Amino acid sequence: MESKRLTRFIVIGLVLGIASGFVCFQFFPQDSASFSSIVSLAPIAFLRLIKMIIAPLVFSTLVVGIAKMGDIAAVGRVGGKALGWFLFASLISLAIGFALVELFEPGRAMALSIPAADATSGVAASELSIKTFIEHMIPTSILDAMSRNEILQIVVFAVFFGTAMAALGERATIVITVLDAVSHIMLKVTSYVMLFAPLAVFGALASTVANQGLRIVGVYGVFIGEFYLGLLVLAAVLIGLGRLVIGKRVMALMRRIREPAILAFSTASSEAAYPKTLEELERFGCSNRVASFVLPTGYSFNLDGSMMYCAFGVMFIAQAYGIELSFGQQILLLAVLMVTSKGIAGVPRASLVVIAATLIQFDIPEAGLILLIGIDQFFDMGRSAMNVLGNSIATAVVSKWEGELTPEADTTQS
Repeated sequence: MESKRLTRFIVIGLVLGIASGFVCFQFFPQDSASFSSIVSLAPIAFLRLIKMIIAPLVFSTLVVGIAKMGDIAAVGRVGGKALGWFLFASLISLAIGFALVELFEPGRAMALSIPAADATSGVAASELSIKTFIEHMIPTSILDAMSRNEILQIVVFAVFFGTAMAALGERATIVITVLDAVSHIMLKVTSYVMLFAPLAVFGALASTVANQGLRIVGVYGVFIGEFYLGLLVLAAVLIGLGRLVIGKRVMALMRRIREPAILAFSTASSEAAYPKTLEELERFGCSNRVASFVLPTGYSFNLDGSMMYCAFGVMFIAQAYGIELSFGQQILLLAVLMVTSKGIAGVPRASLVVIAATLIQFDIPEAGLILLIGIDQFFDMGRSAMNVLGNSIATAVVSKWEGELTPEADTTQS
């Protein structure tokens, strides 16, 4: 009941945010900037609260989960299954993105005034190399990784730490007990933080609409609509694949993650939904040891919505500049996106950074990013919600493969 009530308040906050932002933009344009700056404080505060709990929550739950697995073979088995699913889902996401953008050709159909090829977008493209990926993946200090909420680096350290604890057996029991208590404390803290979610949703939407209004949606409406159609197709495919593994319960899973998905959509942040997603997956029946391993790993390797957006974005810009990419080049582009998207998790505006880096590789004007920056917030909302859905299905599937997906009734009391 409490979850349903919170979901209701989040939806109310979403509607009121759009309405108040529109009224301010339309009738009080002289005050829109100050109104936007004031209401934006709510999502800023909420996201900082979320960032405050992410590192201790991920570390404590993951270490305890790995320690309970008992040995490195179990960790490798679960990790192998998870990565296999992640790669398959990423390939599907990119393929759907390429297919739809080729079908609709929004870059040509919209006939936008394109920026000069030497214009600057303001988005710095990260260097794409194995060295960069390794530096991003392996922490030099776990405290530094935690301070910056580098989830992938926290996962790497937690795997080593949890495996060592499992190898020590009874001598590590007291540490496991303490970290298990910490994980439950952090989940309780999460429940307190989530009380501020409706205010954050209101502030995020009100600020965006007050600044830009809804007219930008009118200009880019077709492109935005095509992207969200792609998200619906991707969601249907992933749900269908999930049904093949976990059966009809996949719809119960969708009901469980409705609240974190709405939260991710409203705040345009997958990270904001992480604690609630983990909680709902365990209530659904996913074992703690699998969920606490697969979910944070998925936040670095399984961003399905972001993957599809990258495909959409690169092809949209190429079409806008009249650049034809052969089938072979598109296959190469798909392969490049498969790699680059795995090494930029945790980077601010990560999808735009990936697109910027990919454009350079294919001699497509980086200035084309200017066409996307103004409306990126509307795309970010959809891709964040899709990331939550994709990682939730992945966690449930791996739990099922491991024989650790219990009936939902068994978990509602915990």
